[in-house]
Amino acid sequence: MVLRLHYNLEKLSMGLVVGIIVAGSIGGLVEIAPLFTIDGTVDVPADMRVQTPLELAGRAIYMREGCYACHSQMIRTLADEIDRYGPYSVTAESVWDHPMLWGSKRTGPDLARLGGKYSDDWHVLHLLDPRDVVPQSIMPAYPWLMRPLDPALIGPEMAVLASLGVPYSDDMIAHAAVDASAQARPDSAIAGDFADRYGDRPAQRAFDGDGGDLTEMDALVAYLQSLGTLTRIAWDDPAEEEGQ
Repeated sequence: MVLRLHYNLEKLSMGLVVGIIVAGSIGGLVEIAPLFTIDGTVDVPADMRVQTPLELAGRAIYMREGCYACHSQMIRTLADEIDRYGPYSVTAESVWDHPMLWGSKRTGPDLARLGGKYSDDWHVLHLLDPRDVVPQSIMPAYPWLMRPLDPALIGPEMAVLASLGVPYSDDMIAHAAVDASAQARPDSAIAGDFADRYGDRPAQRAFDGDGGDLTEMDALVAYLQSLGTLTRIAWDDPAEEEGQ
């Protein structure tokens, strides 16, 4: 009966269009409607910290270069994934991500717990020429990341994120460009102000290995080193924190 109905529907072009629209609408409603209740179902972890201006700039570069097309940031609840990458991802870790970068394609490994796994020098070498550290790598090289970083857009981006619920203060937004430089230049006179605004958890160092100009490499490495470190929720007890 169902097959014959579908067969007859295929003969009517407009009927088939209407059927596709109805099916798509039902699927969209099922997928989208729960998002309107996300504020009431996902709690912000008590130890969650915001990304710094430099890390945000690195995230923008990560998206600009299409890194998300080959690297996911979502560890699934499979034993082999947990053994390789660490605790499985929980929703609360991405509560302030706009957009989320969970992904599904893995030409390269998952990066959800990358922070602290490798040194800054390793990341710099890997980004400049992946074959220098992973001979079999098919990842492209990114030598242009050593160019100076333009921090002008970080403040406006933080203002937009603040309007979406990320707890950036007016002071943080106003000093975004200065704080981006301060994080990568810990010996500068402005480094103390950065710590006053963001605390002592974000790393402060020359991520590109050079204490000179602030570079896109500084930003991208700072972002990569922050992955999986913004909260400890997944390492403590994911099931309990998620209310399962």
